[in-house]
Amino acid sequence: MLGVIGAHKIDDLFADVPADALNADFDLPDHMGEMAVERALGAMAAKNRAAGAGPFFVGGGAYKHHVPATVDHIIQRSEFLTAYTPYQPEVAQGTLQYLFEFQTQVAALTGMDVANCSMYDGSTGCGEAALMARRITKRIKAVVSGGLHPQYAAVTRTNLELVGGQVDCAPIDPGAKEDLAAQIDDDTACVIVQNPDVFGNVRDLAPIAKAAQAKGALLIAVVTEAVSFGAVKSPGEMGADIVVAEGQSIGNPLGFGGPYVGLFATRQKYVRQMPGRLCGETVDAEGKRGFVLTLSTREQHIRRDKATSNICTNAGLCSLAFTIHMTLLGEAGLRRLATLNHQAACKTADALSAVNGVAVLNQRYFNEFTLRLPKKADDVVAALAEDGVLAGVPGGRLWPDDPQAENLLIVAATECVSDEDIRTFTLKLREALQ
Repeated sequence: MLGVIGAHKIDDLFADVPADALNADFDLPDHMGEMAVERALGAMAAKNRAAGAGPFFVGGGAYKHHVPATVDHIIQRSEFLTAYTPYQPEVAQGTLQYLFEFQTQVAALTGMDVANCSMYDGSTGCGEAALMARRITKRIKAVVSGGLHPQYAAVTRTNLELVGGQVDCAPIDPGAKEDLAAQIDDDTACVIVQNPDVFGNVRDLAPIAKAAQAKGALLIAVVTEAVSFGAVKSPGEMGADIVVAEGQSIGNPLGFGGPYVGLFATRQKYVRQMPGRLCGETVDAEGKRGFVLTLSTREQHIRRDKATSNICTNAGLCSLAFTIHMTLLGEAGLRRLATLNHQAACKTADALSAVNGVAVLNQRYFNEFTLRLPKKADDVVAALAEDGVLAGVPGGRLWPDDPQAENLLIVAATECVSDEDIRTFTLKLREALQ
């Protein structure tokens, strides 16, 4: 097999993996009994601080929202305990129906024509969107906003560069003043912009969409906070060609980083280049309504190397939780939830900006904003954590090699934040900055 693929030895298959990752030292004992393992891992887990244990203002792509108990109850019903990936899909009509409902909700939220059954998460969806734009335009370059979450940018770079593509990332842009139109040329396949961006800025995507499309490029809109769909104009209304989003905020808890659920939607004319799976509605031989998988151009189906992506399934359980929560909310409920989030953020920003030396950098935001502190944000966050306040995401964690990020603190306030949480945060921040 090595000879067929042109490799000399097994180690050649791992050439792209850093050596320290292949031989990582996890500082764990080699052999322990079951009870000893439980005690050791329990002690390790006890060092973590749960998001609900005190004032919590961490966002940066994953958000603490209230998930109704109904969601957890319904996803555990026996009707949904079918095979995870239905390889004889038409047998699993219940699963296909809720995936169809999920697609309908995502298309409505994003303002797009069609959505797929879900992606692994928002970041992998972003990478797949860049590959999709490359297939459509036959071009090699992605212009990436400085307001895109750096981990989304890293996934996109990995996906594109391994197939000969190019990624031009703009410098970080806390004030959302960048001129992306000037970077678009005849080699540009897509422009990738996050809204609200990683700093919390709410942006008007229409001018960027117009500039991109005038050059034959596509606009990929990225949303990491799905609740913002209830307050911010949809990407589709602003001219986006592809929309990718992280759906964790609706129906899914933080869960130490996953599992999450990626949303992916596009224009009807691009549907055949969309990655993942698509559920369609039809009628059976008796004329009764039914659901099928359609346009499943995945690698394990007959398309093989001509597949539109390597995603092997959809985030089934998480998309079900998303669909249930969205159904419970409805349009009015989502708009009300979004309003509560914005109100909480405004209260928090007003309180923190009154602390001496603290400045809010945003002109427009939804439930997340960026502070400039008179000290390194890493040190301030560590000090507040000692007092039981999880204050946000320090810029130095996201951009460790960029000095201008050192004093930036990204703060998120959702409906879960109380007035007492805001008062405590403000008090402890004032003490930490003295």
